Amino acid sequence: MHIGWSAFAGVFGVSLGITLLTVVLFSLGVATWPGGTGGERTRRAGRPIGTAVAVLCFCACLAVAAYGIALIVGA
Repeated sequence: MHIGWSAFAGVFGVSLGITLLTVVLFSLGVATWPGGTGGERTRRAGRPIGTAVAVLCFCACLAVAAYGIALIVGA
């Protein structure tokens, strides 16, 4: 039995990179979501850019997850 180590390393590298990218995007989305910080109950009205960035980050995470599921299911 022969194992293609270069292909294995390539798959590992891409998987690790996509995982890190998804975690960073999700963390950025949570950080930019306009909510209270530090336990404060303040309302941050007028932060549409933060909301837009957060929604884009969450949509990117959803797209990555949907693409992974599509690859697994084969649809």
